[in-house]
Amino acid sequence: MKELQFVNKYFVKYKGRLMLGLIITIVARVFALLTPKFIGDSVGVVEKYISGDITDLALVKSELLTNILLIIGTTLLAAFFTFLMRQTFIVVSRYIEFDLKNEIFQQYERLSLSFYKSNRTGDLMSRISEDVSKVRMYVGPALMYSVTTITLFIVVISYMFYKAPELTLYAIAPLPVLSVAVYRLSVAIHKRSTIVQVYLSKLTTFTQESFSGISVIKAYGIEPRTNADFVELSEGSKDKNIDLVKVQALFFPLMVLLIGLSNIMVIYIGGNQFMNGEIEDLGTIVEFLIYVNMLTWPVAIVGWVTSIVQQAEASQKRINEFLKEKPTIINTVSEVTPISGNIRFNNLSYTYPDTNITALKNVSFSVNSGETLAIIGNTGSGKSTILELIGRLYDVEHGQLLIDETPISELNLNSLRGSIGYVPQDAFLFSDTIGNNIRFGKDDATEMEIREAAKNAAVHQNIVGFSKGYDTILGERGITLSGGQKQRVSIARAIIKDPQILLFDDCLSAVDTETEEEILQNLHRISKNKTTIVVSHRVSSAKNADKIIVLEEGQIIQQGTHNELVNSDGYYKELYAKQLLEKEM
Repeated sequence: MKELQFVNKYFVKYKGRLMLGLIITIVARVFALLTPKFIGDSVGVVEKYISGDITDLALVKSELLTNILLIIGTTLLAAFFTFLMRQTFIVVSRYIEFDLKNEIFQQYERLSLSFYKSNRTGDLMSRISEDVSKVRMYVGPALMYSVTTITLFIVVISYMFYKAPELTLYAIAPLPVLSVAVYRLSVAIHKRSTIVQVYLSKLTTFTQESFSGISVIKAYGIEPRTNADFVELSEGSKDKNIDLVKVQALFFPLMVLLIGLSNIMVIYIGGNQFMNGEIEDLGTIVEFLIYVNMLTWPVAIVGWVTSIVQQAEASQKRINEFLKEKPTIINTVSEVTPISGNIRFNNLSYTYPDTNITALKNVSFSVNSGETLAIIGNTGSGKSTILELIGRLYDVEHGQLLIDETPISELNLNSLRGSIGYVPQDAFLFSDTIGNNIRFGKDDATEMEIREAAKNAAVHQNIVGFSKGYDTILGERGITLSGGQKQRVSIARAIIKDPQILLFDDCLSAVDTETEEEILQNLHRISKNKTTIVVSHRVSSAKNADKIIVLEEGQIIQQGTHNELVNSDGYYKELYAKQLLEKEM
């Protein structure tokens, strides 16, 4: 249970509730213990009447009626306290599940972008859902039944020893055999549970990717092949689950066998002792039979609890793997750092650690607050990397990236990102209303602000054309909208934030030239006092910028204003002539 030590802090957090649950459990078991005693007393009264020790029938009836009422009363009280026990332990397990899921999600948010490039979404989802559910079974039902079993064993066996020590030893003799069997089976369950959880993670990943890429699957007509892959994966998962269940299935027959042996011991040994006069009344044997059978469920539960603990151990180990991950991007400054928006790259080079591709080589440029910089270049030239470094999605390796003449790593990370409005190349929208997707940039935005941002992004007319307008619910990843509409909603989201730095990563590639011109004019007006960096393949998006740099294979090959670049030979002039010709055609 080494990995499960992680959740001990939650037991400490809810120790008050758990102690209350323990007290309630003891009270419930004490009342449950009284029932067999009253049954034994009733049998003893009847036995004495038959043997002639008691001749008053009215007295026998009175004692039997009293015992029946006591049996009903103790049973009802035991049931009531058992209900309270379940309420206490199960509610605590839900609190712990809530805390653990939040801790995992917060860790996911802290982890850097490189982590998500090396881990699949389905696996992340599996660990925060299926694995946490397994752990909840450990901190809830498994803990509750363990406390119940331990309490019952202490109370029942103590009383049994008090009544008949020798008979008790014979009755519990099979239990050590049970302990060894449970240990052996637990080891096998732990190994097989780990494999089952890995397969479940693979299934979750496969289905998540299939649903996300369903349009590609349908377009290529590969549904049969995808289904065949899923069936193969499901078969593997089924086989591993069957292997696990085969081991688990050994528990209950073993429990029944051992309890049956205990019953035989009680009847045979107890009967001999009764006939030899070592046990005074027959009621004691009846009590022992009931007590032994009362222990049947707790003993059987030992196997079930052990199985739960082993599965929880396997799941918590998978959870701990990600909880132990350290983010590569760390906020090193606690105090707030105001951002004006002056940006300077000084001989900066960057190589992606996961692919070992050098995206930038000795890049140097600067842009002042209130200026607009355009970055032009072919695919893979390093344009997006510049924006990602400014947002500190990655840390600078060689050279310097200064914001307001301060190294970016020495700025408060929340202050930095709070001052940036970023529109990625692949616009991502959430499965929510259009209005809330725009409001994502500013939580307290009014309806007027949302509409104004949408107008500046030239998407307002499209939105009001929908039957529900801004209350239209988007499909997953914004699939309801066209590519151009998604880009413009994403632009509105950045605009409404009113940040000091605006970063646009080729976010007008899916809109027509007229809409592009309208958006650029609005952006020029909005960004007068902001630092704006526009990445684009189109000269039309760059021509009004204060500065333009041209990248090729991670290096700056040209820089200047639009007029300077079109009047000098090079990549920019050729691109301008080509796009001008395409527009005229």
